[in-house]
Amino acid sequence: MKKIDDLIASATSIHDRYKAGRMERETVREWVLGLGGYPAPYAEPLSEAAAWFRPLRDLEPDALKVVDLEKLKAVADAGAVDQRIDLSLGRSR
Repeated sequence: MKKIDDLIASATSIHDRYKAGRMERETVREWVLGLGGYPAPYAEPLSEAAAWFRPLRDLEPDALKVVDLEKLKAVADAGAVDQRIDLSLGRSR
């Protein structure tokens, strides 16, 4: 569980620092591409983030940052989404 907690804390911190302009995109890119494997529900958003960050993108910087931030937020929020699904399924039983 500590590994997951560390991932969530790191993804949130990196998202916030990048959003505030205190971190360069290349640093974010290297962090995402350096992550190892994680179990569901984190595997899919991490895979999508890695696929997004792997190639260098030739987009307008503001548009690029919007998508970058969406990918980071999806990683940080993956567990919360999974918990909400579990809770809603539990109520319907």
